[in-house]
Amino acid sequence: MEYRVLGKTGIRVSRLCFGTLTVGPLQVNLPVEEGAAVIRYALEAGVNFLDTAESYRTYAHIRKALQGWDGEVIIATKSYAYSHRGMRESLEEALRALSRDHIDIFLLHEQESALTLRGHWEAFEFLLQAREKGLVRAVGISTHSVEGVRAAARVPEIDVIHPLVNVAGVGIQGGTREDMLAAIEEAAAFGKGLYAMKVLGGGHLIARAEEAFSFALQIPYLASVAVGMRSREEVDFNVRFFTGREVPAELRQILEKRERRLHIEEWCCGCGRCVEKCGAGALSLSGGRAVVDHSRCRLCGYCGAACPHFCIKVL
Repeated sequence: MEYRVLGKTGIRVSRLCFGTLTVGPLQVNLPVEEGAAVIRYALEAGVNFLDTAESYRTYAHIRKALQGWDGEVIIATKSYAYSHRGMRESLEEALRALSRDHIDIFLLHEQESALTLRGHWEAFEFLLQAREKGLVRAVGISTHSVEGVRAAARVPEIDVIHPLVNVAGVGIQGGTREDMLAAIEEAAAFGKGLYAMKVLGGGHLIARAEEAFSFALQIPYLASVAVGMRSREEVDFNVRFFTGREVPAELRQILEKRERRLHIEEWCCGCGRCVEKCGAGALSLSGGRAVVDHSRCRLCGYCGAACPHFCIKVL
């Protein structure tokens, strides 16, 4: 496994990052023991970088996976908090739930413009204080938008940017794939550490996985690429590809048979909170309940976190 340093942070991460959203309740909802076993399998294969978020509800999976593990592990998490108090509570929860004395990378979740960044600045200031105290090693943002990357690039205090980018441009807001690539290059010039998300377009590009991975790995400014994984077979496939080893035909066949879709339970009450949350415009209300346009859905699962009755899942 190849490792690179994230910008100026001094934090060394594997080129393949384990995106833990997949194993949690917003997606396939693996039991803690089962999800932890997949994460541990990836750690043993050389993956030292785990990406999570408060809203993913996968802290328990990670904590279990790390029990008895004495190797290096880098954890990045995120919070939607916008106030000093809210971010303090988010950090305290992460430290407690993960059983850690520090968090390596803490990001403001989904910052799509300079305006949203200003609206969360109080929370970011708390993270800066936490960084000074050694409770956090690096701070930054995650974003789906070109403007978000460009805005963060110009904030000196930001260490890390976690942008959405993929070969088809699926889910990129405020510009094209080329616009995002230009923004990423610009952020790298400002010394920011960068690691990518949604390189498989939230599942839409699974059939083009090798092309999608090759595209991401050829972007010279990315230290790492976060990929959601839910089984040992997926870990094997990804680790083999990222380390330049041949992928056996039988492994390809297993993964090619798996499909993913957004599922809305029958008890949906049609409150509309998921529709408001969906940045892709894939959800709408019809007949008193939410419905999905699968052609627009990027399978991120964020709508599930907004549902008060947990009606929405990516399966």
